[in-house]
Amino acid sequence: MVTAAPARSATAEDVHVEGTLTSGATYVMDVPAGWNGTVLLFSHGFRPPGSPNPAQNVTDTATRDLLLKDGYALIGSSYATTGWAVEHAVPDQLATLDVFTERFGAARRTLAWGQSYGGFVTTKIAERHGDRIDGSLSVCGLVHGGVANWNNTLDPIFALKTLLAPDASLPLVDFQDQAAATAAAATLTGAVTEAQNTPDGRARIALAAALHNIPGWNDPAQPRPAPDDWNAQQANQYTAVRGLLATAAFSWRQDTETLAGGNSSWNTGVDYAKLLRASSAYKEVKGLYKAAGRSLKADLKTLNTAPRIKADKEAVDWMSRTSAFTGKLTKPQLTIHTTGDALVPVQTESAYLRAATAGGSRHLLRQAYVDNAGHCSFSPAEHLAALDTVEHRIDTGRWGDTRPDTLNSRAQQADPTSPARYADYRPTPYLRPYDLAHPGDAYRP
Repeated sequence: MVTAAPARSATAEDVHVEGTLTSGATYVMDVPAGWNGTVLLFSHGFRPPGSPNPAQNVTDTATRDLLLKDGYALIGSSYATTGWAVEHAVPDQLATLDVFTERFGAARRTLAWGQSYGGFVTTKIAERHGDRIDGSLSVCGLVHGGVANWNNTLDPIFALKTLLAPDASLPLVDFQDQAAATAAAATLTGAVTEAQNTPDGRARIALAAALHNIPGWNDPAQPRPAPDDWNAQQANQYTAVRGLLATAAFSWRQDTETLAGGNSSWNTGVDYAKLLRASSAYKEVKGLYKAAGRSLKADLKTLNTAPRIKADKEAVDWMSRTSAFTGKLTKPQLTIHTTGDALVPVQTESAYLRAATAGGSRHLLRQAYVDNAGHCSFSPAEHLAALDTVEHRIDTGRWGDTRPDTLNSRAQQADPTSPARYADYRPTPYLRPYDLAHPGDAYRP
């Protein structure tokens, strides 16, 4: 990887530091002997409410060892709260950077990077605190922002409830507490489990999955289906849909509603037929409906005429203020994403490209894709190639050649023992984008 000149405060031996910030968040720092002057500020992913919350400064152990060997200082914090910790994550990360500077001196270069929800945190740092960093890397990040995220989580469960459990007393938003969210999730999961036993039910589950852009290959443990093997793709989507119901769609939503002061999601005015036609899984859904002998047009009419869900404007305002992006970068950012991500679909990258283009920072953004299934399922080599690409952009002032073969060459040089799978790929549009660069995205009750 590209390395900076040794920092004036390079250490004589490896140093490992742990501590606690005034917010109550903890931090961890690893500074190798002969630190090269670059510090990598890592933001970790989403942690469900009440889950363990340790400080983290890298994606995985293998990547950690390679980066330390190359002389990079690795730092990162927990966040003062778990869940949608949007009001704590960025301040805690910047406070960790302050502690590092106090102890080890100013870095010659600071790169912010993070994965999943941490990619969201990283992009917030990049947009709002660009003066603190030299560049950034979002790894499988929620770069569509909070409003779009929760709207996109609403659409599939609205379809499932409307088509599979129309008579069930089943709230999709405005949960009184976690018990209510858990009960709703259990009821809808039961309906989905039963529906999977029939061709009609499987077609409808695929329709719901398509509204979230859930790919038909989304777990590295799954055999990769043929492009037209709709049954195998639907079986994989079914597993992902059950996972969505068990986590983000109900439990995580309830916690986020508490923070926002209400429901920040809506589907008023949404044309589900139009959304489906733009989905990456449209052909699959048509194929499954045809095989089942069921009318897709009739089910879409049912969705489009069903009573809609309105948002609480104050909650939307909070989510927009804290969790929506402007698309205004001041330093270069690279984003990378796996093509088969069910939790944070690859189409989120289309959403941020849209924002950055409208925000006037398209030239600072570069996006790359790894041909693999799973959420954040990158190899150490792929991580290092991405970081190296950001450093090259900072050093030269140009992105240069970021084609897949170049990225794979960098990956193989960094770590020939792990896969290099960058590939030519262009995601379909994000189905329900929302950013601050497009005034037309605003919620109108």
